[in-house]
Amino acid sequence: MSEFATRRVMMVDTQVRPSDVTKFPIIDAMLSVPREAYVPGDKREAAYVGENLDIGGGRVVLEARTLAKMLDALDIQPTEMVMDIGCGLGYSAAVIARLADAVVAVEEDAALAAEAQRLLSVEGVDNAAVVTGPLVKGAPKHAPYDVITIQGGVDTVPDALLTQLKEGGRIAALFMDDGVGTAKVGYKIDGRMTWRPLFNASAPVLDGFAVQRGFTL
Repeated sequence: MSEFATRRVMMVDTQVRPSDVTKFPIIDAMLSVPREAYVPGDKREAAYVGENLDIGGGRVVLEARTLAKMLDALDIQPTEMVMDIGCGLGYSAAVIARLADAVVAVEEDAALAAEAQRLLSVEGVDNAAVVTGPLVKGAPKHAPYDVITIQGGVDTVPDALLTQLKEGGRIAALFMDDGVGTAKVGYKIDGRMTWRPLFNASAPVLDGFAVQRGFTL
């Protein structure tokens, strides 16, 4: 077993399983996808550290625990289509691709998007495609989606994304409030969103997902 494969097993055994993530498809996906392949070259050694991994531009790869617990709550099925917002270099899309029928990953940084698509192709992930465009706009061309994931912090989730969620669909997002974050899963029922808190975690708020606060004395 390679050194990175050993670290991958350790990541699952020390970060994922102890967080009450027991669904086999998620464990299998996290054991199978080489996290080190989807980070900048100078960050490969840090790929399996139990915290968010900075990939530049205020963006991170979410720590394994956060991603796994979100996926656990979403319970993605093999027949479902998922939109992955802010895929960075493609790690989350690669993991989700092992759970879903297809993944549409959205990335607004053109260089990141191109590299993510290249890495996914190199790794043989043929059911995930990267779309370049504003994260807040999603990928309406391929909507509606059964599930939406957001790979970073948010103050709010734009209606433009929620309208792309199928009736009965689910979305997971990490809501930040003064540096403290709560992951929540939202369900679309009768056209309205119902949110349920899951667990505490944190990540930088993505561009366009911050609430514009008025200036007051």
